[in-house]
Amino acid sequence: MEDFHPIFGEFRKEFPQVHELNEALGREIHENSGPLDEKTCWMIKIAVSGSCDHKRALETHIKKAKAAGLTDDEIKQTLLLLIQTVGFPTFMKAYSVFKGIR
Repeated sequence: MEDFHPIFGEFRKEFPQVHELNEALGREIHENSGPLDEKTCWMIKIAVSGSCDHKRALETHIKKAKAAGLTDDEIKQTLLLLIQTVGFPTFMKAYSVFKGIR
């Protein structure tokens, strides 16, 4: 997996066993925990990280979602859905992360 953020690479080197367990948990949840397809899982992760203002996670999730086949329009709609629940300012923060990736 590509290190989108330098601190993640440091974490992976310092705690390789914890990193692998965390990666295995992520694979298990994405691939075997229920009926959701990969694109839907990434849309949910984008919505959660965007609504929680986790910019680093949001950037990573958007990049991985694009690699999984999500279009910019699907990502934008996912972000727009934040407005009614967590508010316009939170949406704008998430949208600015999205625009910064392009």
